Amino acid sequence: MLKLAVVGKDVSASLSPRMHTMILSAFREPCTYDKVSVSPADFARRAGELFETYDAFNVTIPFKGEIVGFLKELRGDAQIFGAVNTVVSRERAGYNTDGYGFLCMLENADVSPAGKRALVLGAGGAGRSVIRKLADAGADVFAYDKDPARLAACLNDLPCFVALSEVPLAPYDIIVNCTGVGMHETVGMTPEAEISGLGKIPVGRELLGSCETAVDLIYEPARSEFLRVAADCGKKIVSGGAMLFYQAYCADCIFLGKTPCAQEAKRLYKKYLEESR
Repeated sequence: MLKLAVVGKDVSASLSPRMHTMILSAFREPCTYDKVSVSPADFARRAGELFETYDAFNVTIPFKGEIVGFLKELRGDAQIFGAVNTVVSRERAGYNTDGYGFLCMLENADVSPAGKRALVLGAGGAGRSVIRKLADAGADVFAYDKDPARLAACLNDLPCFVALSEVPLAPYDIIVNCTGVGMHETVGMTPEAEISGLGKIPVGRELLGSCETAVDLIYEPARSEFLRVAADCGKKIVSGGAMLFYQAYCADCIFLGKTPCAQEAKRLYKKYLEESR
């Protein structure tokens, strides 16, 4: 039986145990899956015991970067992003499945980035993975972050997009919110952007009205204010709940040495939603 866990600052409300247990059950692989909340001050002291206690584990905020120093090898996207959300203990190897989860979410929502103009709001960890995956999929990527230094650092590491100091009111095929604004204490809000000629304003009809598809990585609430405004403008909307599931599915495939399949992931996600009602 696989012994697994999710590790983060506060994972008490994490959906990971339910998702991974359901996916691995479908694969006929029994497991236990713990929630391990660790304070940032204690992480370095406790990191070693994770490898001894668990066959593999998932890592979330704020330890996706810090865990790297305890690993022997980074594989796949983790080499590009320098951030890890999936660890195989025996090999001390780290992976990042966020990019797979994002592209799988788009594919299963019938959104193709190839040849499209895509605007990414936010150039932090999530934004970086989205920028790279959209560029790899053939999109023309533009990105904005309210922190110019963070945007410049992202461009230095991933020179595959156009950095915007202001967001022109121009048509985009896809707009992706990677800022996290709209959840927790910012529920009911949308990210702000420096809009050409208008100063800093909340992202709303002025911008979303020009796109085809609005994507929000937030999954709680299921329909953020960003998506509500886009839907009210008649746009296609995609919520981040599917990405969360698909990155978990990819992690479980890594644990089992199995090749991920988007259609299988879609079928399992449908089953997960039915069982969660």
